[in-house]
Formats: sequence, structure tokens, C-alpha cells
Amino acid sequence: MSEVLLEYHRQGAYLKVIAVDPDTGEEVSTLGPASDPEAVKRLAILKLRNKLAVLKGPPPGGGKGIIV
Repeated sequence: MSEVLLEYHRQGAYLKVIAVDPDTGEEVSTLGPASDPEAVKRLAILKLRNKLAVLKGPPPGGGKGIIV
């Protein structure tokens, strides 16, 4: 993930940040305090990275357990 598109929406005391991966079109949103926009932005990017990793799946034969 080399690029992330961010969209900000302020709703009263809250800030909603939407992070989009332009390559896949996958998106996540995060809601947090408007007083700390950097933390909300970081959380949105982390959520997007996690979602993309889950969609990619575990490496074959690299994890513990049995693949069913």
C-alpha cells in the first residue's frame, strides 16, 4: 500500500476519517475526537492496512495450525 486517500468529516465534537486504498477500492472509517485528528488519521490507516492484510490471507504453510 503505497498511497492512501483520506476523507475528513467533522460532526460536532467528533471527527470521521475515511481511508481508501486506490488500488483495491477497499475503505474503512474511523470516528474519534476532533481534538486529536492525527490519532484518528493513524487509526484509520492502521485499520485499512489490517483489512488489506486479512483480505490477502495468511501465507501458505507459514502459520501454525491446520489449513482447512
